[in-house]
Order: sequence, then structure tokens, then C-alpha cells
Amino acid sequence: MVDTIESDERRSGLRTMRKVAPYLWPEGQGWVKRRVVAALAALVLAKVIGVSVPYLFKLAVDTLGGDAPEAAWALGAGAVGLTLAYGFARLMNVGFQQLRDAVFARVGQRALRMLALETFQHIHRLSMRYHITRKTGGLSRVIERGVKGVDFLLRFMLFSVGPLILELTMVAIIFFVLFDVWYLAVVVVTIWLYVWFTFRVTEWRVRIRKEMNDQDNDANQKAIDSLLNFETVKYFGAEAREAARYDAAMEGYERAAIKTNYTLAFLNFGQSLLITGGLVAVMVLAAMGVQSGQLTVGDFVMVNAYMIQITMPLNFLGTVYREIRQALVDMGEMFDLLEQPREVTDRDGAPALAVGGGEVVLQDVTFGYDAARPILKGVSLTVAPGERVAIVGPSGSGKSTIGRLLFRFYDVTGGSLKIDGQDVREITQDSLHAQIGVVPQDTVLFNDTILYNIAYGRPEASRAEIEAAARAARIHDFVMELPEGYDTMVGERGLKLSGGEKQRVGIARTLLKNPPILLLDEATSALDTETERDIQESLRAMGEGRTVITIAHRLSTIADADMIVVLENGQIVERGTHDELLSKAARYATLWHRQQAEEAEAA
Repeated sequence: MVDTIESDERRSGLRTMRKVAPYLWPEGQGWVKRRVVAALAALVLAKVIGVSVPYLFKLAVDTLGGDAPEAAWALGAGAVGLTLAYGFARLMNVGFQQLRDAVFARVGQRALRMLALETFQHIHRLSMRYHITRKTGGLSRVIERGVKGVDFLLRFMLFSVGPLILELTMVAIIFFVLFDVWYLAVVVVTIWLYVWFTFRVTEWRVRIRKEMNDQDNDANQKAIDSLLNFETVKYFGAEAREAARYDAAMEGYERAAIKTNYTLAFLNFGQSLLITGGLVAVMVLAAMGVQSGQLTVGDFVMVNAYMIQITMPLNFLGTVYREIRQALVDMGEMFDLLEQPREVTDRDGAPALAVGGGEVVLQDVTFGYDAARPILKGVSLTVAPGERVAIVGPSGSGKSTIGRLLFRFYDVTGGSLKIDGQDVREITQDSLHAQIGVVPQDTVLFNDTILYNIAYGRPEASRAEIEAAARAARIHDFVMELPEGYDTMVGERGLKLSGGEKQRVGIARTLLKNPPILLLDEATSALDTETERDIQESLRAMGEGRTVITIAHRLSTIADADMIVVLENGQIVERGTHDELLSKAARYATLWHRQQAEEAEAA
């Protein structure tokens, strides 16, 4: 079982690397490739110069100690010249490292931006079914950590692991050439034990870190969910209950975090033990060589300098490996998200919707969110161009489902839905959405200005057109009375505005869009009677010259519709005008009289 999990993780890591690679070496982007090559060249130069630094230090020490350096050029340079060369080499080492970072910065940030944009666009393309079941808080964390993981992976895979391997190889060769095989053996064994120990402990810690991530997601989701339902929490005096839920999630996070700290202490001590053992062993060999006269004091100093030089990146290896593994996990979650299939897609070469009159035809439509539980069962309905049709019925009868199918949030499972003879599955979604305006039951606004929210219907509209739409929705006068007018911020989800004000902004937004087909999805059912009456007048004026489909709960709001359709258990049981349906004294008449009695009793 564990082997399977590790195998899956390796496959996931390889998949992640394959997906990131094109951002480092993209087709047709020569400037990106040139920068990557230049950054790698600067990296190699920095490491070559870095490896020469201890050797220059050795030559300076030997000169000062009276041991003549073997290199002829070193004899001419003298102790002062060698010290200056040593300082210059250190400076150039740092300089080339900084040059590498500066050259690569644009490549890394471009990859970061492109991946973040691709993820954001993909999320918006996913089906309504996915967005109904998603957890916003957890989703935002997946994107955030995934994008950060890309940045870390690009930098440290290229500029930490690769350079470390290069540096260790060069130091091993130097030890073998300048000293003997025992020095090489000690270095190789030390490095092998260090890497093995680091990787094994880090793999263990990665599993704990994943548990920590899950707990973090859970706590974050509970916090966001509670804050989004702030009013509900207050209504039920549930602050303590919400705090207890959040604390329970944070308790799990705390346990995982404590495990992480304990294992980090174990990892750090084990690494220090191994690297110190290797350092002492090499230094003992060098000290014995100096005592026997085979090595100089400069050699002893050089061996120490090389061991310290490789100790620093090795100490960093555990952190880098852990972070790379974590970055792969985080990016894997993001790429899992990117691989979520799109339920509703445009077919290849699909044409744009061409609306003439705006006729909407449902022909024997069947649909169910779950195959085992059908919602619509053979619904056939024709809405003529410019006609006002209302769909009524009890909750769960499938009224709002028709609206979602019209907007193609889902595809019908049987039958067809056509606009002016064109099946909505055969045309592009963008063109379909452009021709339909929706006023939902609860208009949700962006946390921006009133101007921005109205202009969302048609961003290129002029200020005069925006104000004209606001006047038509009967909200212009209200806006002008506000201290900041159209620049007034509406708050998150529009909470600074009343229900009626939000609906009017939504109506103005849809009026500005100016669509030939209008869907009113219980647009006034959440409002009080007086506000509803005012907004109904705006909606009635808005529907002039358009095909209007109204999904209604209050029958008094659709009594003047050209046709009323009564839906029950996913089937049309009655259709006709208000007067015709009342005269039948059947389902609609029963609903009508019941609502009239309820309104009279309430009055």
C-alpha cells in the first residue's frame, strides 16, 4: 500500500515536472530560452569560481608560511596578490550568482503568471456542477500554494540542486587529484549517508506536512464559510459554536504542526552528526598528512575550507528537498484542478449564435443532475419572439433547471433546446451568453463601485449609457443622493445595499447588456411587497421588445404574461393565459386562490 502511494507520488512529481518544463523552454519564445541559457552559464561560472576560492586561500597561506607554491604564477603574485585574488574570486562568485537571479527573474515571473492565469481561466470554464460542490476556501488555498510552488520549484531545482551536484562533483575530483582516494572515499560516504538520511526523514515529514495542509484547508474553509454566513451566525447566537468548530479544525493542525517541529529537530541533529563526522575524518587525514610532511599547512586549511564549503549547501539540501517535495505536492493539487474535465464544451468549429427574433423552443427535454433522479421529463415548450412566458410550480418541479439549461450550464440528456432553430449544443457558449440577460432571485455584486457593477453588463459602455440604464432601472436618483455617487463601494456581495437596491443594480446591469432574450429567475421573490411592485414595473418595461421567460413563485407578478406554464414533477401539467387557467379550475387555479388567501391573511 505504501509502495503504491509512493509510486503515485513519483508519477505525480514527474507529471508536474513535465507540465512545468514548457514554461522554461516554450516554443516560439526565443527570449525565454536565451535567458535560461544565460542564467545557467552564470550559474556554472559562479560554481567554478567558487571552487577556486579555497585553492587561492591555500596558496596565500603557504606563501605566508614559507612553503613555496607549486604554481609559478602564484610565486610572482606573492601573499598580497594571492589574498587580493582570493577576495576578487569571492566577489565574482557572488556577482555571478546575483546575475543568474536577475537574468532568470523575468522567466520565473512569466511562468508564474501564465500558470496562475491558466488555472483561473480553467476554473471559470468548469461546469456549474463542479462549482456547486466546490469549497471556495480550500480552492483558493490550492491555487495560492500551487503558484508559490511553481516559483520555488523553478528557482531551487535550477539554482540549488543542480549547482549542489556540480559543486560536490568538482570538490570530489579535487580531493582525488590533489590528495588521495581516502579523502574521496570519506567525502563520498559522508555525502551518501547525508543524502540518504535527509531523503528518508524528509519523505516521512512530507506525509506529516500533507496532513498539516489538509487540516489547514479544513480550518480555512470553516473560517470562510462562517464569515460568509456572518448574519446567520448572529441570528442564531452561534458565535461559540462556530469558534468551537474552527478550534477543532485548528487542533488537528496543531497536532500535525507539533509533529513537524519534532521531526525537524531530529532531522537537523542527524544531519549535523553525519556532516561533522565527515568533516572531522577528513581533517584528521589532513592533519596526519601535515605531520608526516606530505601536506602543507595550506593544504590543511584548503581541506577545511572545501568541507565547510560543501557543508553549507548540504545543510540546505534537507530544506530544499523538503520544499521541493512540498512544492510538487502543492503543484500536483493545482494540476489535478487543471485536469478537472469540463462537462460542457464547445464542439470544434462551432458557429456563433445568430439571434433574429429570439424564439426559444424546448422539444421533449429530459434532464437530471443525477442520472438516478430525473428532474425534467419530456418538457416541450415554445416561446415565440417577443412573447412573455411564465413558468410556475412548486419547489423542486424543475423551474430553475430550465433557466440553467437555457444558459447551458448543463447539457440536456434528451431532446433539444433551440434558439431561433439553433441547438444550443451546436453554438459557442460565449455567443449564447451574450444573447441572454438574467436577473436572478438574489443579485450578487462585486466588492467594487456601483459604476463598476452596472458597467459589468457591457464594460465598453459610456458613462451616459450607464446612467441611462440606471434611470431605466429607477436607481439613478438613489445613487446621486449618495455622498460618492456612482463611485460608492457596495461591499462584499453587495451587502451595503438593501435587497431592492441590489436588484435594481442587477436590472440596470442587464439593461446595459441589452440582450434579445431575458430570463427572470424569481427576480422579486426575496423582496417585500412594495419594493416588489416597484421593481416589477422596471422589469415590465425592461421586457418590451424582448423574449422574456419568467420563473415565478408569486403568481400575482405574472398574471399579465402571454402564456403561463405550470410545471409539476418535471412535467408541464397546464398551459395558457391567466384567465384561461383560472377558468379551468385545476392546478393553477388552486395555487392562485391559495396565494391570494395567504396574502389577504397576511394583510
